Amino acid sequence: MPKREIIIKDTHRALYYEDGQMLRVLGAGRYKLPLPKEGVGFSLWALFRRRPICEVILVDMRARDLTIKGQEILTSDKVAIRVSILVQFAVVDAKAAIHAVANYEDRLYSDVQLAARRSLAAMSLEEIMTNRHRLSEEILRDVKEAAAGYGVAIARADVKDLVFPGNLQEIMNRVLAAERMSQAQLVEARTKSEVQRIEAQSKAEAQRLQAQADVEGQRLQAQAKAESTRLAVLAETQALEERSKMAAAYVNHPALLRLEELTTLRDLARNANARLYLNFKERNGLGNEVEK
Repeated sequence: MPKREIIIKDTHRALYYEDGQMLRVLGAGRYKLPLPKEGVGFSLWALFRRRPICEVILVDMRARDLTIKGQEILTSDKVAIRVSILVQFAVVDAKAAIHAVANYEDRLYSDVQLAARRSLAAMSLEEIMTNRHRLSEEILRDVKEAAAGYGVAIARADVKDLVFPGNLQEIMNRVLAAERMSQAQLVEARTKSEVQRIEAQSKAEAQRLQAQADVEGQRLQAQAKAESTRLAVLAETQALEERSKMAAAYVNHPALLRLEELTTLRDLARNANARLYLNFKERNGLGNEVEK
């Protein structure tokens, strides 16, 4: 039987049909397929063995982008906006992509469009402006399961553009500017409060350290005073002990006391301004002693 060759690249898969019935999915490689019958000629072979009609449909398995162009949609607070969505997808089941729907790209386009309408209709304008990520997540979650039913896997579905009416755009710009100003003021206030807190904490710590230093200084001063008093008492005690020893020596040795007196008189004699008063006793006419 005459055959023809086809080559399927690694980026594609092929659905192989005979007489309209899909028999298998062809992967990458070289294949020989029967040629279709040309004309009608009588032969015993043609009478008893009909040549099948073969068909091959290629399916691209590479990741691709699909842009859902701007669609005007009403938000939950009745604001009309236009949104564009970028979808990244790839066919993972070639048979389902061809058999489940007439055109999987058109079906994906419609599914994403309807999911965007449902999500935007449930969100207010402020929610959309402040949380685009949530919108993208809701669209992806809404479409992912449905797309899997016709052999398509969605990697991401991101909001590409949001277009507002002209006057609303100006208002939103002012609102955003006010929000940024408010956030800046909030950050400034928090920073100022934090600085004041740190300064108060530093001041309290400095006062604590100063009080601790004062207490330590007073303790050391009191300790030094007590030590000075102890040394003074010790010195005085030693002086008294020395005097006591000298007094005992004078009692036991009177000559030492006399020698001390003479030494004192000698020292006084050297001073011209010194005055020495001596107490002499004599007897009166009655025979009694009187001081002169």
